[in-house]
Amino acid sequence: MDVYLLILGDHLPDPRTGRVVSEAERLRAIVEQAVVAEEAGFTGVAIGEHHFTRYIVSAPELLLATIAERTSRLRLSTGVTLLAHHDPVRVAEELATLDVLSGGRAEMIVARGVSQRTDAAFGVQNDLRARFDENLRLLLRLLEEPHVTWNGRFRSPLVDVTTTPRPLQHPRPLVWIGSGSAISADLAVELSLPLMLPSTLRDPSTHRTVVDRYRTAMHGTGRVALPSHVFVAPTTTRARELWRPHLSAYAHFADPWRGDGDVDIDALMDGAAVCGDPSEVTDRLNDLGRLLGLDAHLVMVDIGGLPHEAVLDTIRLFGDQVLPNLKTPTTSNT
Repeated sequence: MDVYLLILGDHLPDPRTGRVVSEAERLRAIVEQAVVAEEAGFTGVAIGEHHFTRYIVSAPELLLATIAERTSRLRLSTGVTLLAHHDPVRVAEELATLDVLSGGRAEMIVARGVSQRTDAAFGVQNDLRARFDENLRLLLRLLEEPHVTWNGRFRSPLVDVTTTPRPLQHPRPLVWIGSGSAISADLAVELSLPLMLPSTLRDPSTHRTVVDRYRTAMHGTGRVALPSHVFVAPTTTRARELWRPHLSAYAHFADPWRGDGDVDIDALMDGAAVCGDPSEVTDRLNDLGRLLGLDAHLVMVDIGGLPHEAVLDTIRLFGDQVLPNLKTPTTSNT
């Protein structure tokens, strides 16, 4: 089972103390968490892109480039890149640069996004789905091919364009489609891309229909990954005690994008958010792997003003006592 550390970079006060770290401290902490994740045995790190909110990472590629210089094995992915908001030529250049600097470790998860405010600020309120589709197709060509000639609806034509540098990975760095919709799953099938499910706080079983659709159309092949909010401590009682206020703060903050109104935190820790001792966390993540036939899991620990040292302790404990016992399902449930 490939396991990535997912970091979205919410910049919230610690609900226990009211302390808010500086933006600089928060961003440096993200880099340090990735370094510790490599030491703990994680496959990779994925860092999200947001704008105009208290998620403060707006340029994940810059953080990933910094992490690349302090690691040697860790896969380096965005989580996600809001592809409809960007020129795919520039995205191809940035991803290839990261790939070269990291020695061939770059990846990318692309998605449309969920913020209408961001759409408006970037001037992409209309035809968002069509723009995403077109940008993705062009991005894949630019990464795979030199001498691209292309004409589309949403940017100026290209004539014999070769983006530089060229990526080290062949035919290109791995690109995931991030979505839980049937339309995006169908696009992933058409383009033979892996499917990354969304990082919501909803019951993961709600993704089963889309995963089954994707797996069936891919004739049992393809790759599927799920992000999960996870916290592990030496005992389940301690894990729930430590994480509860931070999960609650994060759930209320993220509700406009990821929730469904009032959240029962105890029910959440029994369901979509995986919290407990190493044995319980291992069992629940393996259950999710079997439920959805997962090839990879993205683990999101750092939420709701959780102190940096608590995040690092969880990453280390997860790597020591959970990672070795996670299993890739031998067959999907389709």
